[in-house]
Amino acid sequence: MNKYTERIYNGIWKENPIFVQMLGLCPTLAVTTSATNGLGMGLSTTAVLVAANLLISALRNIIPERVRLPGEIVVVASLVTVVDMLMEGFVPSLYSALGIYIPLIVVNCIILGRAEAYAMKNKPLVSAFDGIGMGLGFTIALVLIGAFRELLGAGTIFGAQILPSSFPNISIFILAPGAFFVLSVLTAIQNKLKLPSATNGSAEKKGKVTGCNGDCIHCAGHDQVMGK
Repeated sequence: MNKYTERIYNGIWKENPIFVQMLGLCPTLAVTTSATNGLGMGLSTTAVLVAANLLISALRNIIPERVRLPGEIVVVASLVTVVDMLMEGFVPSLYSALGIYIPLIVVNCIILGRAEAYAMKNKPLVSAFDGIGMGLGFTIALVLIGAFRELLGAGTIFGAQILPSSFPNISIFILAPGAFFVLSVLTAIQNKLKLPSATNGSAEKKGKVTGCNGDCIHCAGHDQVMGK
């Protein structure tokens, strides 16, 4: 796996901004009342992420250190303004559904976090791939949360009827409590798949113990803690 595909893989799985890093939860919980809203928010954020990482990385040696953060915000705000105007012009219904959360991409901690942690320290192309990975991870998370909430709350996914009309809709999933519940369940599933050594004992079967099994007396770190 080269460094470019690694950045995409990390953003989608190992460093997923929603399920792993728990970043950008405000728009995640607010707009994912449907899979369509999740897809729209995710793709718009991805576009800003890729362009911001590319531009900030290209300008990293030009922006003075004392105005580094304001410079990043100016770049991100300019890109968000472009995305906001394009969405208002070409997809007004989605623009209305997402509302204030499109302009608020400017202060999304995922955008500024990747600019600070990666784009300011790496070359433009690999920084762009980092933005693609993080954006796709964010989009996939939003679509999954939106699809589950829409399915359980309205019986549809992307507006297509999935559950029979006789199936009782659980309207709470369209509301705020449903967002927290779906997020917690999906995060638990992701952790189950990503961290088998801490959850299902797979590492122990391979002779590697990396998680706490509750046996403190025989723990490898017990002697160090007790000063032995």
